[in-house]
Amino acid sequence: MSARTLMVQGTTSDAGKSLLVTALCRWLARQGVRVAPFKPQNMALNSAVSAEGGEIGRAQAVQAQACFLAPHSDMNPVLLKPNTDIGAQVIVQGRAIGSMNAREYHDYKGVARAAVLESYQRLARRYESVIVEGAGSPAEINLRDRDIANMGFAESVDCPVIIVADIDRGGVFAQLVGTLALLSESQQARIKGFVINRFRGDLALLRPGLDWLEGHTGKSVLGVLPFLQGLHLEAEDGSPREHQRRNLDRARRNPGTNVDFPDFPALDRGYGLRILIPALPRISNHTDFDPLRLHPQVEVRFIGPGESVPPADLIILPGSKSVCTDLAWLRAQGWEHTIHRHLRYGGKLIGICGGFQMLGKRILDPHGLEGEAGESTGLGLLDLETTLAPEKQLRNVSGKLTIGGAPVNGYEIHAGVTSGAALVRPAARLAHSTDGAISDDELILGTYLHGLFESPDACAALLAWAGLRASQTFNYRALRETAIDRLADEVERHLDTARLRSILELAVVPA
Repeated sequence: MSARTLMVQGTTSDAGKSLLVTALCRWLARQGVRVAPFKPQNMALNSAVSAEGGEIGRAQAVQAQACFLAPHSDMNPVLLKPNTDIGAQVIVQGRAIGSMNAREYHDYKGVARAAVLESYQRLARRYESVIVEGAGSPAEINLRDRDIANMGFAESVDCPVIIVADIDRGGVFAQLVGTLALLSESQQARIKGFVINRFRGDLALLRPGLDWLEGHTGKSVLGVLPFLQGLHLEAEDGSPREHQRRNLDRARRNPGTNVDFPDFPALDRGYGLRILIPALPRISNHTDFDPLRLHPQVEVRFIGPGESVPPADLIILPGSKSVCTDLAWLRAQGWEHTIHRHLRYGGKLIGICGGFQMLGKRILDPHGLEGEAGESTGLGLLDLETTLAPEKQLRNVSGKLTIGGAPVNGYEIHAGVTSGAALVRPAARLAHSTDGAISDDELILGTYLHGLFESPDACAALLAWAGLRASQTFNYRALRETAIDRLADEVERHLDTARLRSILELAVVPA
């Protein structure tokens, strides 16, 4: 029997598609429905390693958690990881097949579509229900030809669709009516209702607009989700600076909202730890730093181009999809001088994945994976060098940090093979090997492990190493689980769950 499928599309990017899919997945899973998430095509630099060793979007890994499942590459069969303004690495069913520009990928979509449908059918055979997330907006007319991300997929598998819109952006009725108007008649008929996201205020004042919307479009409003203060769910994509700015804007409108700290006070080690992260143009997996942003004793700031760099306890060089290009950007922004000054004053430095590679003496790209074949001079802070290789290393790992012996879990996603004398002092001892390096003066740590701050003991050990006094244990994974449950609770409170079950052809639970 094929799974009952529902697709969530949005009027814009960041309308709440990932959030709503996560909420619906947990809501169904709590009722004993065997449910799985699915996103046909994702464009994101935040990724995760699936249970069988494939690479998928980070949001789908979180949605799998909402279903009480291990993530699988079938849940996101096509992942595009931008490496230039006009091109991206293409990952199909968990494996990178190469880089393409926009025109090349458009021509490739027939092959991608076959992979999407194959993965969907496997999930549909294994689960009772599949909740599908669209990408961007279905009203992007220029992307409609050979579409596999939104209505093109929905029509291929003949599934119903609901549209979510973000009222916090303003113009929510124009978003919904305009999106509907730009769809074909058959696509309009596929839409079973609307969900309005991030509402704050008196719902009675919104009611006349909702009544008008239903009367004008003939579509039901399935519910209005409130703006959830303090809710954290990993960003699917986007610049960390953009998320920082949005959080600040929302905090100014709504005092008490948790935000990143855009302005550091004078350095005061008695208060907590200050961390700086350069916002690289091709930063990848910036979700690595969510546990730090939410830690009660830590202040994190992403530093954008042209910004002055305040004093800090710890600088972290993040992952990058284009390491050599981002290293050149780092130098042009004056970070090399800043890092050397930081280290002279006893500050600590961590490099993760691409940031780890930057710490070495050389980065070699003999196959031209990131542009023209050649090599780049690294920062020279660790005695090692990296050669970029066509085959990615993808694996989930566990072991112990060499700092304090703290247990750590994480995942590796990298194309580089690193060698050199610095590796004799590893950052971690894993089940299969060692990882990374620590400098002789113990001021610098490099690692390939993404997600290392999610391990409470490892996070505490690293923060203590960086100078935090009496570091508190902070369980980020428990916080994420609480957030997922909170989303499911909001579905119960604010959406028409009887109508949702009817759309999914599930038995309606008696009141």
